[in-house]
Parts: sequence; structure tokens; C-alpha cells
Amino acid sequence: MANTSRENILKKIKQALAQPVPVPFPASEGTQSVYQPSKQELEIEFAENFSKLQGRFSFCANEQELVSQLQTLIAQRKWTKIYNRETELKTKLSNAGFSTVYSDDVAVCDAAITGCESLIARTGSMVMSSAQLSGRTISVYAPVHICIAYTKQLVYDIEDGLQQLREGYGQQFPSMVTLATGPSRTADIEKTLVVGVHGPKEVFCFLVDN
Repeated sequence: MANTSRENILKKIKQALAQPVPVPFPASEGTQSVYQPSKQELEIEFAENFSKLQGRFSFCANEQELVSQLQTLIAQRKWTKIYNRETELKTKLSNAGFSTVYSDDVAVCDAAITGCESLIARTGSMVMSSAQLSGRTISVYAPVHICIAYTKQLVYDIEDGLQQLREGYGQQFPSMVTLATGPSRTADIEKTLVVGVHGPKEVFCFLVDN
């Protein structure tokens, strides 16, 4: 009996795929964003929304300034275990004068450094993917997440970020895309906001002008 029911369900699915039902109200889908374009520069829009969500934002005029700010932060916090698996990002930082001994284990690191696919100005979010070597783990395991981004990666809305991914990867679209929006937080227990429950307690974004 169970097998017969299963076969009937599979048969209906095959029929539905072979003869898809048209959308009854195609005009209701809409092709335009409900959000109005930003009236200010995307850098400012992102910085304001990211900071509202307890993110720590810093603007850098170039990669040398980025390295200077990074090294100052690491020295002040006395971090000794920095995690970074992204080869291209490591090379950029090294060429700009950044020097550190990287940790191989994200579970015991003090902080993790990553790049991103794009920055969403409207929501203050960082788009990350599995195409980045650390894309699946940093937004969950690292106690402190440091994101390095460039002004050319700024887009206004999530739809724009996804379109950028489609244009960049084509048929090799990443198997996982995630949005990191500030530190991990929850208010499930007695409506009290708790930060760092299931992810980083602090999130930094260094935006480099290019």
C-alpha cells in the first residue's frame, strides 16, 4: 500500500513537471523592487545600517591604511590566533605589509578574517558564499569576524547582490550563499537581547576605497 501511494505521488510530480501550470496572475509577481534607491552614497548607507546592528565599521583610503588599522586592532586586543583561509586575501594583505602567523583551527582562533561577495547597503549585510574557502564556517564559529571589503562590492539591495553573483559565477553558482548582518543575537529568552549566542560576538567591516 505504501509503495502504491509513493508511486502515485511520484507520477503526479512527473506530470506536473512535464505540463507546468501557468501563473494565474502574472502581473502580481512584479519585476521592480519595492524599495526606493538610496538618496545618499552607498558607503554611508551601509555604514549607518551596519552600525545600527552593532557592527563596527571602518573606512580605509587604501590597503596600507587597512593594514595599519588591522595591526592596531590586533595589538590592542592582544590576539595571537588569526584565522584566514582565503589565499587571494592573504596575498593582498601581505603585499600591503600585513604580517601575522595564521591559525589553522577556526574553533580556537581569537578572530577570523574574510573577504565577501558583496555588501548590501540597505540592510547593512555582508554576502558570503561557499566559493570563499571560509564561507561556510566564519559566520558561525569564529568569536570575532573581520570582513575586508572594497567599495566596488557595494550594492543597494539583496537582489543586486544576487545578480552580481549570477554574473560573476554563471553556471558555477556557489552551493551556499549567506548574509551576515552584524553579530549573532537573539531575544528568544524573556525578550532580552543576547549577543554572540550562535556566532560571532563582534563583527568588523573594513571598507577599502578602490
